[in-house]
Amino acid sequence: MTTYAALLRGINVGGSRKLPMADLRELMTGLGHTGVRTHLQSGQAVFTPGTSDHGDEESLAARLAKAIEERFGFTVDVIVRDHAYLRAVAEACPFPAADLQPKQLHVTYFSAPVGPEHFAGIDQAAHLPEEFRLGDRCLYLYAPDGLGRSKLAELLSRRPPAKGVVATSRNWNTVLKLIELTAPPA
Repeated sequence: MTTYAALLRGINVGGSRKLPMADLRELMTGLGHTGVRTHLQSGQAVFTPGTSDHGDEESLAARLAKAIEERFGFTVDVIVRDHAYLRAVAEACPFPAADLQPKQLHVTYFSAPVGPEHFAGIDQAAHLPEEFRLGDRCLYLYAPDGLGRSKLAELLSRRPPAKGVVATSRNWNTVLKLIELTAPPA
């Protein structure tokens, strides 16, 4: 069975859209998922889909988003990705992740491909040493002074992806932890 990570966007931030992780685990177990675990309070859960699920990432995300809205009364964007994808994103990182502090490197996951034309108006040279690169349904951001001080991150956040495309970011520590949590048993 494949283990997936569910990435929830914008929960438990700034006192709004509270979603306790124990409640999320209970909800997901109620949907028939097994092995449900959460990581941190910022909206990561790993799970194995129930036997009634088709197992495709889009339907798993839609079903979870609908269940959250029905139970908690607010809309949450959800992206679901499997271990192989998460590992491939880390392996394809264009920056020397092993040589950087985890707070300097972030991945923004997209629910669908986003092409370079979406970012064509950004003068990357003007933001050096900060940089970003596109990957497979993701964007890698190198912010040497951290995300909180990054002018490039601020600019990128004001450029939402194409209509209907969900985006949610994770720091490098979380990227690696999700790979570990979704790994098949040895």
